[in-house]
Amino acid sequence: MKKRGFTLVEIMIVIAIIALLAAIAIPNLLRARVNANESAAQATLKTIATACESYASANGGAYPTGIADLTGATPPYLNEDYTATNPQGYTYTLTSDASGYTATATATTCGTTGTRNFSITTGAVFGTPAAC
Repeated sequence: MKKRGFTLVEIMIVIAIIALLAAIAIPNLLRARVNANESAAQATLKTIATACESYASANGGAYPTGIADLTGATPPYLNEDYTATNPQGYTYTLTSDASGYTATATATTCGTTGTRNFSITTGAVFGTPAAC
């Protein structure tokens, strides 16, 4: 009676093929995640800028003096305080006074969650992305 099964060489070949495929796929998946985080950071900054511009439009050209002006209004200009959380690997700050604002998105872990930092200023103008 002959036993059927895989030899050690066959199993090692299968493991080598799986390791090769993983070595090719994992860096691409990580890069896709970084790209998604950076796109989300830019979209969030645009959302904050739109809220600031809407606030100024409704308040005679005076910009909000802080994030509380945007989240505490009825109805709110922003549904979420992005400066209190770190959504998708970025930390957000809003510096504003009645004459203008600057919002920034800084990568929480440079190289892992993002490779660039972003900013947007009065008039919803994006600054040049800076390496983190």
